[in-house]
Amino acid sequence: MEDIKNLLADKKRIVITTHINPDGDALGSSIGLHSFLDKMGHEVCTIIPNDYPNYLSWMVGDEDLINFSDNKKKSSKKIEESEVIFCLDFNNLDRIKELGDLIEVSRASKILIDHHLEPTKFYNYSIHNASASATAELVYDLMYFMDKKSIDKKISECIYAGILTDTGSFKFPSTSSKVHRIISDLINRGINISKINREIYDNNSIDKIKLIGFALSQKLEIISNGNVAFISLSRKELKDHNFKKGDTEGLVNFALSISKVNMAILMIETKERIKFSFRSVGQFSVNNFAKTHFNGGGHKNAAGGSLDCKLSVALDKLLKSISKYSHKLNY
Repeated sequence: MEDIKNLLADKKRIVITTHINPDGDALGSSIGLHSFLDKMGHEVCTIIPNDYPNYLSWMVGDEDLINFSDNKKKSSKKIEESEVIFCLDFNNLDRIKELGDLIEVSRASKILIDHHLEPTKFYNYSIHNASASATAELVYDLMYFMDKKSIDKKISECIYAGILTDTGSFKFPSTSSKVHRIISDLINRGINISKINREIYDNNSIDKIKLIGFALSQKLEIISNGNVAFISLSRKELKDHNFKKGDTEGLVNFALSISKVNMAILMIETKERIKFSFRSVGQFSVNNFAKTHFNGGGHKNAAGGSLDCKLSVALDKLLKSISKYSHKLNY
């Protein structure tokens, strides 16, 4: 971290970016770091690849973000003018597609901060730890190292949101004693954890609740001797429930919560492709499963993937792929 601190010793033009479909960790890390670097006197711009769920809007000032999908010209100019680019919560420029192409050719110093497995080497500096609970944990480490007194209440709220969401409310195995010490420090800096939890988890639309009810009552299936659960949702089914970004967040965890289930899958049909969310418990690596069969990856017990095909074709591939691992899933 000393080399990054030295790089930022003088005022810099900085761009921060994160992965497509930003979640709590991606947005919390980005906004928290943005606020910190702004306090340090840097000229900071955060570019997100596309929009984020409404339940995360409480931590965002509109002036803080540029949505690349809505404003490619301004985004390109900011990247071209930047001296430092922070890449948060993703391990490969392919994850951010066209935005990644611009970053790849940029002459700026690139800094990776991430906790996903096996990052590709596109960066000049990195803070990478696949055992970390969240990218927000690693961003906190950097800020604490650089100037712990500048971590104010707003920054603390963002870091808390990132860790909260990426640990499944502190129940995932990555929730170490260090994580709880960080949360203690953030509470001491004035955050209201009850308020943040309500903003994230108790701010649902009636359409979202009905979609969850439909998915669990009508679309949940159990296979592989009760060890695998999956939910598939078509574009029509999403449209019928007035789907908004973020409405299926956490849905796959309901399936994983079923007794004896060791892997859960959520399949979503979008206009462009079929998207997968994979979750597991124990030793089965959904990261390897996603990489091998579904053009994806992530963490050992939480990963994503996608296929460019019809929903029926994707479902058939999923079932055939699962059948190859039935002995590993029965433990």
